[in-house]
Amino acid sequence: MCDIQGEGCTHQIIIQMADCFKCGKKLHQDEVAIYKRIVNRGATEFLCAACLAEKFKVPEEMIYEKIEHFRRQGCTLFSTGNEK
Repeated sequence: MCDIQGEGCTHQIIIQMADCFKCGKKLHQDEVAIYKRIVNRGATEFLCAACLAEKFKVPEEMIYEKIEHFRRQGCTLFSTGNEK
């Protein structure tokens, strides 16, 4: 069951089709997840890790560290790490 929209959620379809709305890069599931986690849970447009880091004026590596942090906490928005 999706922890964003509940049973029958279609957010996986959005994730598969998502591109960064700033640079156009095809997004990985975790880039969509981190955007939803720290910007807006209901977002339908997303930034890639590089553009998100630029937006928050932090190193891109910090975005990936937060992805790992939330994954370790068990947040189901993020991949298991085996889907790369």
